Amino acid sequence: MQNKNSNIKQRFLILTILLGFFYSCSSGQQAVEKQQTYEKILTAASQPEKYILQLKNKKIGLVVNQTSLVNDSVHLVDYLLNENINVVKIFSPEHGFRGEAADGEQVMNSKDVKTGLPIVSLYGATKKPTPEMLQGLDLIIFDIQDVGTRFYTYISTMHYVMDACAPRGIKVMILDRPNPNGFYVDGPIMEEEFMSFVGMHKIPIVHGMTVGELAMMVNGEGWLTDGKQCNLEVITVANYDHDSRYSLPVRPSPNLPNDKAINLYPSICLFEGTKFSLGRGTDFPFQVLGYPDEKYGDFQFTPVSIPGVSTYPPQENKLCYGVDLRNEKELSSISLTYLIDFYKMWDKDEPFFKKYFDQLAGSATLREQIKSGMSEEEIKKTWQAGLTEFKEKRKKYLLYKDF
Repeated sequence: MQNKNSNIKQRFLILTILLGFFYSCSSGQQAVEKQQTYEKILTAASQPEKYILQLKNKKIGLVVNQTSLVNDSVHLVDYLLNENINVVKIFSPEHGFRGEAADGEQVMNSKDVKTGLPIVSLYGATKKPTPEMLQGLDLIIFDIQDVGTRFYTYISTMHYVMDACAPRGIKVMILDRPNPNGFYVDGPIMEEEFMSFVGMHKIPIVHGMTVGELAMMVNGEGWLTDGKQCNLEVITVANYDHDSRYSLPVRPSPNLPNDKAINLYPSICLFEGTKFSLGRGTDFPFQVLGYPDEKYGDFQFTPVSIPGVSTYPPQENKLCYGVDLRNEKELSSISLTYLIDFYKMWDKDEPFFKKYFDQLAGSATLREQIKSGMSEEEIKKTWQAGLTEFKEKRKKYLLYKDF
């Protein structure tokens, strides 16, 4: 009887080991397949077979910057010229054509040294292309990497380009790119009274859409002047869905140097509307928070001006004390923790909030909620009705499988 029990135990042990082996192989294969799928993500620009024939024998304008790469290596301008496409003009957004202008710094009209093409600034005295700027163009391509937040100004530039082209019948082609924050939707909805260049649409802070999907929403919801529709075509990304994680090959702007900063950006950019430093003028912008007062934390840093990256950053040349967020786990919702906590600790004579805060938040409500002592959970409950309505609207324009 004892030998029989012993044999049963041995067989059970062998079976357990075999099942574990097969499960391990299966899991490993799934991980490999997931990684292979990730590696196959192709931006629209990297699939010229989808758009190149449409550009032949047309006068093309390009809205591009340093992120506008084909296969992460060749700039779209150079690629199209090499294909004998008649590119006649470049339009540049905030940070300029090469992405070398600091945040908020005016971008001037110029000429590209390499190609000799004229560069027309859409982040200076003029943000919306004038009829003169568009004269003679048959088609405009928009190909810029976004980070999925309402206050990141590339989508405002896209809106103005669509708005200028709509009444003139000029086609706008969006070469779509993945949204690195496209795996969630969160935040208060923009109210019309607070709209500006850092928030032009009735969408939450994190909208969970690619620029192509958002362009379709702008068109479809009648958000252009007089409700006009732009002649729009979106060239889609291959092998992408809204549950994908996408690591940007090029920083989208000078102060978003890596994936961590991009993931934290939707949450801590609200601090731009306060007296605090977010690390502009350091090697880790949008990855730290601090103020010249020891009570805000043990981590120390001193912001300084860095040409082309951060000019006169908040708390310049002052030793700041605060928190280092570089080892924080990935965020899949907006965090208000530090905003609420630091407000409670504020005891200065000057206001904690700047007027700019309401433009970033999209209304005066969030500021008043924090001042009244509401918790993060209580504040987020007030967002839900608006988010539910937006998510239903969003479904109509999705080009990729949702999360």
